Amino acid sequence: MSYTVEEIANGLGLPFEGAGDIKISGVAEPAEADVDHIALAMKPDFLADLGNSKARVAMVAAGTDWQSFGLQAVLLASRPRFALSGLSAALDQGAEYPKGISQLADIHPEAEIDGDVSIGPFSVVARGARIGSGSVLGPQVYVGCGTVIGPDALIHAGVRIAHNVTIGARFVAQIGAAIGGDGFSFVTPEPSGVEVARQTLGKVGSDHEQVWARIHSLGGVTIGDDVEIGANSSIDRGTVRDTRIGSGTKLDSLVQVGHNVVTGANCLLCAQAGVAGSTILGRNVVIGGQAGVSDNVTIGDNVILTGATKALSKVPAGRVMMGYPAVAMETHMEIYKSSRRLPRLFREVASLQKAISKLAGTE
Repeated sequence: MSYTVEEIANGLGLPFEGAGDIKISGVAEPAEADVDHIALAMKPDFLADLGNSKARVAMVAAGTDWQSFGLQAVLLASRPRFALSGLSAALDQGAEYPKGISQLADIHPEAEIDGDVSIGPFSVVARGARIGSGSVLGPQVYVGCGTVIGPDALIHAGVRIAHNVTIGARFVAQIGAAIGGDGFSFVTPEPSGVEVARQTLGKVGSDHEQVWARIHSLGGVTIGDDVEIGANSSIDRGTVRDTRIGSGTKLDSLVQVGHNVVTGANCLLCAQAGVAGSTILGRNVVIGGQAGVSDNVTIGDNVILTGATKALSKVPAGRVMMGYPAVAMETHMEIYKSSRRLPRLFREVASLQKAISKLAGTE
């Protein structure tokens, strides 16, 4: 797979300068780029490596003096990482799953497979499931009874999608994702230690053995269009109503979404983020890596929870939150700066106490 510089520029809607007929077959950082690569030198740190690079072509920020690096052509990007999105899509050869339906796949006679679908070996499509046209299921994928997957899905190896899940168009699931497992919902005959601790703010717990009874998950999972689920991430089905993932939402690897959660459109949940049951996320919410949201909490539109933040209560729309428990970012920074001054403050207080003791003649 190769394209000329001019073809790539036209496809991405970017200006280029220099020789537009040079053939390109890949991308690389400048230090590792070969003659048929586009060297990615959008950041100043990478520009220094262009002088010793084999690359003839680079993607650089608009206004860069590219001739001084001995290049023959450049793509000029005003927003380089966004341009990289299109460039990487054009050059991505993908997992190269075989076309068609493998003889080693197990397709139930009552499953509905639309046209131009590929299904890899040892995959299972259960009774009543429907796979939309143009979709690709890699090897060892499971699709449960009654599950509907929209057109043009890309479901990588080892993905498990349980029964009665509904998924929109252009869905992407990375290796090992699990969608539609039962929610983590258990109850005791008497008030549990957790319930008592919550009611008393931790003053009272439990001093007796507890037996946990499962609350079965009767709901499903509904996923909108253009959603991506990362490797080994998990979305639990709802208890009675469906867990819902809004269109355009992206989950990183190792993300956990609990039962009955509802996310708005275009949310971003980064690696190891967790959203507990029955929580509602608004539109365009960003949850940073290892951040968490407690159960039964509402997070407003356009909220950003920075990495490792823990939101234990409602967050109004538009806030940027940090810390545990989560507070406004500027407040957290003041708290952090103050905490770093505490050792000095303690020393000063101790010194003042000593001076006062001498004046009072009590030392």
